[in-house]
Amino acid sequence: MHIVSSFLPFAPISWWAHVIDADKIIFDSAEHFEKMSYRNKYRISGANNPIQLSIPLVNGREQRAAMNKVQIFNDGKWQVQHWRTLVSVYKQTPYWEFYEQSLQEMFNKEYASLTEFNNDTFKWVAQQLKIKVSSEFTDIYNAVYPEGVNDIRKFKPAIKEEVLSTFPRYYQVFEDRVGFLPDLSILDLLFAEGPRAVSFIRTHKEKLIALR
Repeated sequence: MHIVSSFLPFAPISWWAHVIDADKIIFDSAEHFEKMSYRNKYRISGANNPIQLSIPLVNGREQRAAMNKVQIFNDGKWQVQHWRTLVSVYKQTPYWEFYEQSLQEMFNKEYASLTEFNNDTFKWVAQQLKIKVSSEFTDIYNAVYPEGVNDIRKFKPAIKEEVLSTFPRYYQVFEDRVGFLPDLSILDLLFAEGPRAVSFIRTHKEKLIALR
């Protein structure tokens, strides 16, 4: 099975359910940036509420360019801020130390383009999940793909509350304070379940895919 998707940084758990057993994923770098999407943000847990970490962009979120032209605004040291937030939130989780070093290397590297950073997050997560899915970019926008290609480019943050309540449970460090937070970034599942994350996704694959 082939998948066509937007570039997403540290994509949500349900996105990985679509991808985990695919043969190939085609990242659409020719589509235009879409605000109110996951293309430059990821959502994690927090001690008091969910935290949305956004990657700042040159020209802000009012982009009029294809994804492969979208540049990251690096003057504000966003990587330092993101890393400090991740450490603050997840350093007490069971598998933080298991992933800390290799993940930090990504946040120590300066990226010019959004697609470059998003692609590196994809490769890093795929390596941690130990899944073998080939990936490629397309610089030609196709509104419609042929039958047999699963198009998930319309993947959106918004999910109905009644659907969220059915999300499969796993350990979350702040659940006693804020309740269970469904469909966070894959990072949340990795820090909680470690190598078991891949079996969690496969076990609940159909339910996770049905959420969106």
